[in-house]
Amino acid sequence: MSRATILFSAPDRPGLVARLSGFFYELGLNILEASNYTDLHGERGARFYMRVVVDLAGLAAPQAHDKLGGSATRSAMEAAFAERIAAPLEGEWSVGYEDRVARVCVMVTKDPTCLYDLALRQKQGELPCEIALVVSNHPTLESAAQSFRLPFYALPVTKETKPEQEARVLELLKRHDVDLVVLARYMQVLSDGFLRDAPPVINIHHGFLPAFQGAKPYHQAHARGVKLIGATAHYATKDLDEGPIIEQDVERITHALGPDDLVRVGRDVERVVLARAVRAHLERRVIVEGRRTFVL
Repeated sequence: MSRATILFSAPDRPGLVARLSGFFYELGLNILEASNYTDLHGERGARFYMRVVVDLAGLAAPQAHDKLGGSATRSAMEAAFAERIAAPLEGEWSVGYEDRVARVCVMVTKDPTCLYDLALRQKQGELPCEIALVVSNHPTLESAAQSFRLPFYALPVTKETKPEQEARVLELLKRHDVDLVVLARYMQVLSDGFLRDAPPVINIHHGFLPAFQGAKPYHQAHARGVKLIGATAHYATKDLDEGPIIEQDVERITHALGPDDLVRVGRDVERVVLARAVRAHLERRVIVEGRRTFVL
């Protein structure tokens, strides 16, 4: 079954669900999933958000052929949606197709936890993507990547060589036709220029932003006697650790756990939160609105 997933947002008004569902009904396309939400407190005023998954089998039927002017193709459907729905409703939208498998680059340093987790989930079919390559600033995890038969590139970086190293990474992303970059404990700050030229980048942070930044975050947490270990997955932006948040979770702890125990608990939370965020992005569930996200 071939499916299309449409993400749509527009100023809120009555009848938006009917307008969108009516468009696909007229084409004879069956809606398989639909979810929507209206945010009444956004910076742009009340705004409507919707995610719709449709079965494209109906494009082969005469009904769709007639409604699309004799060209029942995906591009014709997109053009009709833009003209009949998005334009008059002042909407913003995007579409993705199930048979176009996203290609992902995983960037790592020395901690293998998230790399192993993402690779296993992808192999088991939990993440609808292809991991096209693994990039690191150290050679430490080459054997981990090779165990999953993933291309591995070690590109060392220093403050002086950072522009050249990032240029090489961007070249690799382009060569491998990458759609998403995942920072799986990549312990380097990406430059504004890199983020501007790269595909979307998802990062995992070791807590609820912006708590316990810097070195040895779990030791800082232990010194403060915290009772929760958390993790945050967010889109990377030019503002360090302040990008739109996709997913968060916590694990309760007690005074009996030492710093090494907190590292262990934290790793578990981080890999689960990162996997959830990556899956939400790959399934086209995330709409970014300024510094916020709506995960439908």
